[in-house]
Amino acid sequence: MSDKKIHIFDTTLRDGEQVPGCKLNASEKIELALALEDLGVDIIEAGFPISSPGDFASVHEISKVIKNASVCGLSRAVEKDIETAAAALKGAVRPRIHTGIGTSDSHIKAKFNATREEILARAIQAVKWAKNFVDDVEFYAEDAGRTDNDYLARVIEAVIKAGATVVNIPDTTGYCLPHQYGEKIAYLVNNVPNIDKAIISCHCHNDLGLATANSISGVLNGARQIECTINGLGERAGNTSLEEVVMILKQHHTLGYYTNIRTQQLNPMSRLVSDTMRMPVQANKAIVGSNAFSHSSGIHQDGFLKDAQTYEIIAPEEVGADGSKIVLTARSGRSALAHRFHKLGHQFTRNDIDVLYAEFLKVADKKKEIDDEDLQVMAKNFETIVVTT
Repeated sequence: MSDKKIHIFDTTLRDGEQVPGCKLNASEKIELALALEDLGVDIIEAGFPISSPGDFASVHEISKVIKNASVCGLSRAVEKDIETAAAALKGAVRPRIHTGIGTSDSHIKAKFNATREEILARAIQAVKWAKNFVDDVEFYAEDAGRTDNDYLARVIEAVIKAGATVVNIPDTTGYCLPHQYGEKIAYLVNNVPNIDKAIISCHCHNDLGLATANSISGVLNGARQIECTINGLGERAGNTSLEEVVMILKQHHTLGYYTNIRTQQLNPMSRLVSDTMRMPVQANKAIVGSNAFSHSSGIHQDGFLKDAQTYEIIAPEEVGADGSKIVLTARSGRSALAHRFHKLGHQFTRNDIDVLYAEFLKVADKKKEIDDEDLQVMAKNFETIVVTT
């Protein structure tokens, strides 16, 4: 397989579902899992089996219906967790157990009241337990973003030796700057002797709005898996947005990286997740927001109408959006006004538009947005004046 293939690990059904109010029932999880597989996701993290009987059942049922993607179950570095994840994944064509433990001094001392050596031993043991059930074991070093690099490298080397096939380097608190996260990945690439035996994965949170940037920085420095969610859903400020990282890699194709995602399905998938999880998508959200392909400024509208690429680096149809929109507001210009009148079947001259534009601005200053009904009234009034004079 090409070293430039970026594996997309979707955790909408696990990390995304942890958003308050976004709890899914089993049938909803199965519907979304099938849609994610059709989208082209490589790994679907279906849930945290030991967390509840309902989540166990959901992971178990998803395992039975997914045929192409890997199905992943989360666990702590606890034997019972791992056994439960393995039981839930029975029936999966490509099962993966995702286990791990906190590695930062903050987690080691405050959360576990342990030492670095004790945590290292628990990490190794967890991977060995998981390896008894599945071949594909992913290890997460929770709070890796704030973990000392030397110690992190020791842990990663040890868990790969124990059998981990993927090593997840989470920026759990969204603390890292892109160059810091990239340097951390590069440090592992250059200082873990057996790093070629595993895939490095990015799992970045968006507390400072840097999840997407950090994930891309990770890829540029050697990571080959990105953990993400549809619409960037996730704990607190959310996770890396699947649609953003996929389209960044596609737009910057000269870098050579690629994914298996069917990008024309991104907007329909976004709407399905939004509706199912009852979580609206912000209008200005990249790629899938309702304003992502809307133009309201006169300067932008004029440039867009002359050549769409002046203000759109992605064609709407490329990501399954409904199309570009010219939105008429008080900031719009004559070009946009003429364009909208033309679409409504009116063939006005440039002089006509000059007259109509003055009337348009009067109405636009009173309303947030001018609709087709407003334009038809303006056109009728103008044509009446022309006929009577």
